[in-house]
Amino acid sequence: MSSNEPRRTALDATHRALGATMTDFAGWDMPLRYGSEREEHVAVRTRAGLFDLSHMGEITVTGPQAAALLDFALVGNIGGVKPGRARYTMICREDGGILDDLIVYRLGDTEYMVVANASNAQVVLDALTARAAGFDAEVRDDRDAYALLAVQGPQSPGILKGLTDADLDGLKYYAGLPGTVAGVPALIARTGYTGEDGFELFVKPEHAVELWQALTRAGEGVGLVPCGLSCRDTLRLEAGMPLYGNELSTALTPFDAGLGRVVKFEKEGDFVGRAALAEAAERAASEPPRVLVGLVAEGRRVPRAGYPVVAGGEVIGEVTSGAPSPTLGKPIAMAYVDPAHAAEGTKDIGVDIRGSHEPYRVVALPFYRRQK
Repeated sequence: MSSNEPRRTALDATHRALGATMTDFAGWDMPLRYGSEREEHVAVRTRAGLFDLSHMGEITVTGPQAAALLDFALVGNIGGVKPGRARYTMICREDGGILDDLIVYRLGDTEYMVVANASNAQVVLDALTARAAGFDAEVRDDRDAYALLAVQGPQSPGILKGLTDADLDGLKYYAGLPGTVAGVPALIARTGYTGEDGFELFVKPEHAVELWQALTRAGEGVGLVPCGLSCRDTLRLEAGMPLYGNELSTALTPFDAGLGRVVKFEKEGDFVGRAALAEAAERAASEPPRVLVGLVAEGRRVPRAGYPVVAGGEVIGEVTSGAPSPTLGKPIAMAYVDPAHAAEGTKDIGVDIRGSHEPYRVVALPFYRRQK
């Protein structure tokens, strides 16, 4: 295979047999949709959806100083994460710019799994490897060691309970435990990117197909459907979850993105970007940068990333993500806007869609919050 051909997951033949529309995503050939992306979206909100997320980048950090390394390399307090739990965090440059947002699972006293976005996996691996100098810890590229399947939606606990003896009721949000699912050894994590309850299952690639088939059979009676990346994007947008390359980038600090809470200045010792992030925190407190808000359309035209947000003839912001919302029945967007126009309920703003200023109003994020 030539180096410019996309990589294929262990489930590639399965997706093609299901008639998936495939797309190149971050160097991987991934299913965009199997049929109607709207129907896939609604299935996750009301029943359950099954995703192949094997393009995500798994990096294992082990050794006596694994926690110390991650506390230095990342902005979060990783040493404070208990075994079996997970934490959302970020890795930043020295100037505070966001290299990627991550989930870190603590698998044991001296073992962690860092999960990076597919588009940034190599960048994160290189940064962690460089930052490991002087620490008694090993950084290992485990991207080929895992396939990742996700079951998301209100029916997902019931589907999984029929296939595992693991204590799913005791598994909290942002926690993970080893177990077997349909006889397949897995790390079972209660995490996801849809705004629904659900599970992510890290397994060896050679077990991916049998696990996919077992989950499909277990979900037949409750309406589980295979889901592609397209509905994953509209689900995360409704849930107000940021996407790297849209809401997050090296041009922004966590404070610019309204996610300053992930930066833990109280942890011991230095960490990469600490000084720059302290300045960014002060700036955000005294003169806030643009604020990430939700926008709901008054009309039917759909905004896209990069479209200007306008008020009174002036550009006051920019759309970062936009799509039709199946749940709200209207187009929605996330956008960075000037603080003067960021209050919930603000009207008289528009999105410049090919020269036409379409009316929108500001709403609090997220657009959708599941009933617990």
